[in-house]
Amino acid sequence: MRQEIKWSTYRKVPILMVDDVQLNDSSVIISSIRTHLINQNKSMSDITSCYPELKSVSDSGKEVTEYSNKYWLMLSEDETAAIYPEKGTQKEEMKWRKWTDEWLVHLISPNVYRTSGEALASFDYIVREGNFGSFEGFFAKYVGAAAMFVISKRLKRRHNLQDDVRQDLYKAVNEWVAAIGKKRKFMGGDCPNLADLAVFGVLRVMEGLQAFDDMMNNTKVKWWYRRMERATLGHH
Repeated sequence: MRQEIKWSTYRKVPILMVDDVQLNDSSVIISSIRTHLINQNKSMSDITSCYPELKSVSDSGKEVTEYSNKYWLMLSEDETAAIYPEKGTQKEEMKWRKWTDEWLVHLISPNVYRTSGEALASFDYIVREGNFGSFEGFFAKYVGAAAMFVISKRLKRRHNLQDDVRQDLYKAVNEWVAAIGKKRKFMGGDCPNLADLAVFGVLRVMEGLQAFDDMMNNTKVKWWYRRMERATLGHH
């Protein structure tokens, strides 16, 4: 709920607090945690200082907050060589993490709220899984579904999506699978890397909805997705 983060000047989620250090932005959080797991001698405050906050104003006059270096891990040369032993794998990971943030994530709302029925089903799931009272749940389900149905049409125009937004989703997902290729289980090889986790995290939010079922039935992503489920559940 919005009131749950009223203490923060950063108004989006996720927000992660680590030893009184506030981390904002999904990709910054992931890069910071991964850096810390590789070199635990680095404090979280030292790590987050490597991802400076940049504020700007959009064409619509809205203040936008972005973060520098957010796809980089803050490692020494030796640490980088150990984590990315094959040439080009670091750049590949960063490229697809950025692609996830700048393209794939924008395909989700237009697909899960594609029709009024799908929008209602999506909010039925949100209300069922969320911590809503009876009135809040009713309001969120019907008003929220109607609002997001309208907003999804605006997002469709903003991102220049096809009339059938499913086709953009299918194309993007198949592009991802093609980039992994037939010789690798994951983009990270035998184990997932941060790009695998980024794509999996975005696609997973559709699970249980019609858009997810359509994607699994009409693209080549199924086997990679199932491997990712097993890998994440097993903390690989």
